[in-house]
Amino acid sequence: MERYAWKGRILPGKQEEYKRRHDQIWPEMKQVLKKAGICRYSIWMAGDELFGYYECEKGIAYASKIQAESEVVAQWDEYMKDILVMEKDPITGAQPLLEQVFWLE
Repeated sequence: MERYAWKGRILPGKQEEYKRRHDQIWPEMKQVLKKAGICRYSIWMAGDELFGYYECEKGIAYASKIQAESEVVAQWDEYMKDILVMEKDPITGAQPLLEQVFWLE
């Protein structure tokens, strides 16, 4: 199982709105993530900084491909752009993968 970690930033004063939108995440968005083989997904917030982590049952390349091809993901990105600054990899369309430097099993 491959692991994926990313970072992002919430626009000033938008933390509560960010949490609210994730409390009400669209069922279709969850379906796309599951179809992509994404599991154990968590997002952590420190002030306006975000750190996300998930595991890819079918591999990072597959998860990235499914998300890049999804209209639901495109709609979610559009929905979130007024509160979120998120770098995207120009090739995969996903958040740039952070380099893992330590793992304790």
